[in-house]
Amino acid sequence: MQTNPYHIPTAPAETELQVLNSRFIASLSPAFSVEEARAFQKSIRQRFPDATHHVPTFVIGHGNSVITHCSDDGEPSGTAGRPALAVLQGSGLGDAAVVVTRYFGGTLLGTGGLVKAYGDAVREVLKLVRRAVKVPTTTIGLQLPYALFEQVQRLAAAHAGEQLESQFLADVTLILRFRDEQLDAFLKQLCNLSAGQIQPLVLERNPETIFPLD
Repeated sequence: MQTNPYHIPTAPAETELQVLNSRFIASLSPAFSVEEARAFQKSIRQRFPDATHHVPTFVIGHGNSVITHCSDDGEPSGTAGRPALAVLQGSGLGDAAVVVTRYFGGTLLGTGGLVKAYGDAVREVLKLVRRAVKVPTTTIGLQLPYALFEQVQRLAAAHAGEQLESQFLADVTLILRFRDEQLDAFLKQLCNLSAGQIQPLVLERNPETIFPLD
């Protein structure tokens, strides 16, 4: 179970910058395994088959269980993959793969210019990334009277609960999902609110739920 949630990207992102006539296209994708990261790298090569270089980097996991990789893909040693990886690691993201695709524009950038260009490309695509956290969650079902519906909604929102489903028949049925760290406090206040009349039913426990961050 992940006790210290880390940030992950919620969706792919892509941007482009031009440096002295060379085009640098930075493509980023969530990747939860080395296989997913390599498949993403392959897809970028297929999308831009005529590019001069495809510089890959990825960070899988986080903290003590992290796997990292980078390659210069034909650029001078240490000028592409390492600076790209350094920026990605510095972002705090885990489970992310980036490929910086270069179309050479005819002007040599030099060692310092390449380091800056590849690092800047990753910085720019990171600005577009929507972040999420991967956390343990529990999904519960509640059946409650209409008179308590709005109060329970407010209580769930105060504990960062997600309302997944609702059904309005003789009573109201709610399906709610909480981070495990918030669940006990919600249940205690729910018990107080309903004088113990609302009995939650645990429907699912997921140790790795992806929660978007606003």
